[in-house]
Amino acid sequence: MMAQNILIIGGTGVFGKRLVRHLSVDSNLVLHVSSRSASKAAAFISTLESATAVLRPVALDCQVNLQDCLDQIHPFIVVDCSGPFQGAGFKTALTVLKAGSHFIDLADARDYLADFSNALDETAKQNNVCALAGASSTPTLSTCVAKDMAGDWKRVDNIDMSITPGGKSEVGRSVIEAILSYAGKDVPLWTLGRLSKTTGWRNAKQINVPKLGARRVAAVETYDAEYLGPLLKVQSRVSFSAGLESKIEQLGIECIPLLRKVKVFPNPNAVIPFLLQGRRITRVMTSSSGGMLVDIRGLDAHGIATQSKWSLVAKQDHGSNIPILPAAAVIRKLVTGAVPNGANLAHTAIALTDIQDEMQSYEIRTTNTEIQTTHSIFEHALGREKFKSLPLELQHFHRADGPVVWAGTANIMRGTGLLSNLVGWRFGFPKSGTDVPVTVGIDREISLGGAPIEKWSRAFANKPLTSILQSSGNGRVSEKFGPFTFAMNIKFDSGAVEFPVADWYLGSVRLPRVLAPKSETTEYVDTQGRFNFDIRLSAPLVGLIVHYQGWLSPNTCG
Repeated sequence: MMAQNILIIGGTGVFGKRLVRHLSVDSNLVLHVSSRSASKAAAFISTLESATAVLRPVALDCQVNLQDCLDQIHPFIVVDCSGPFQGAGFKTALTVLKAGSHFIDLADARDYLADFSNALDETAKQNNVCALAGASSTPTLSTCVAKDMAGDWKRVDNIDMSITPGGKSEVGRSVIEAILSYAGKDVPLWTLGRLSKTTGWRNAKQINVPKLGARRVAAVETYDAEYLGPLLKVQSRVSFSAGLESKIEQLGIECIPLLRKVKVFPNPNAVIPFLLQGRRITRVMTSSSGGMLVDIRGLDAHGIATQSKWSLVAKQDHGSNIPILPAAAVIRKLVTGAVPNGANLAHTAIALTDIQDEMQSYEIRTTNTEIQTTHSIFEHALGREKFKSLPLELQHFHRADGPVVWAGTANIMRGTGLLSNLVGWRFGFPKSGTDVPVTVGIDREISLGGAPIEKWSRAFANKPLTSILQSSGNGRVSEKFGPFTFAMNIKFDSGAVEFPVADWYLGSVRLPRVLAPKSETTEYVDTQGRFNFDIRLSAPLVGLIVHYQGWLSPNTCG
């Protein structure tokens, strides 16, 4: 096989070095390692003692001499590892394509990826080459994992992705710039079956990666949230989170959105040098192990409610190589001529197995676990036979394989007293209104050996109200709003289901029944065959808190 010329832009940067080192053991490649300083590139090349590829240093500044380098080298492939891609244009890619070379980048910036194909597809096809973007952990590895896990499912309800690198991994300025660019700003979120937004580095949560343990992560900007939603027809949610192993670093980044909101920290880039210096201290208290978790829920190929988890654990700081492995896999495909011309996202050219092949020489292991259920919390609470005696429309709403997003309208009446308004504000109940649009998302979590759990996300005119429901069996379910939990008996007669409050708790402390709120909650089917709800909440000394009544119908995506 004839050796292929490959030009690595940013070859002495954090990601460029890793890609060069990874490819340097392939004797079929000629790697042109670029840096603004040829001597810097040469110094790096001299450290690669086990290299079998031909390695050549190149002095390159894309704003000055890119065209000259392309004319001299005639690369088969150009890989852009420079970053950051937030706010970047397509000048470099266009120059490469017009020179007749294939182009790959490691971009993860939302705007860049969203415009990539439209900006470059025609030029790529005219020059009989291809351009592939996002050849990194996101969106290529993440998308390949999602397609591999749920590609043949009948329905995908939720996709939750998280990345948490080892704290000792080397982090360059471009990575810090990318992180800070959206801290405290709107980032895409696919929720309730449509594109929405959340705040970057807010809404932190804890995840547990098998064989790695608990890590704290928060919402970050990726293209996955808006891209995977339509691609896999995700009914409810696509989220992407990331976290730093150092608690000091993680909590510090989570503070930036708050500081930006009060205009204390309008330009965080000014402190990047201090952050890089600070990492020398915070890294001491971290490990060299990182991981990735992809959690997908929905109905498998047989229509059974399924929760599938794919996890990756990397040790000995080998996780720092994961962002460059999709690019390496794409390069292998291009060398074999197996990629059509045109511009697209890199996941269209490879599969998960191609990326996993690139992992073989590292301490990187992946696992996939899957659990299923055929009963929801209401089926668990009532038992199968009693549940089947409910009206079919109510069964449809509460079944384990029922739709996860419902939409309709509601009439809302809030209490008018001081205490009533205080309680209503504390619990986040909606304001009074007529024919208020309402959407309900049901997130069904499947647990091994335990009772199922459902998280209900209601949006009244886009104002959220969230609670967590769980079955304790014996005809009883509990609903948790913040620190308060309300245990309710399920009663049904003449086609209607009622949920009176039996007990209530603050944390694990049982509170006096005499002070318990009164719930007059009814579910029934109206004359149009729609699911209806009528909920009236009141409390001693408070009076009416809220009364809302309305209807819901399934709201499916795709």
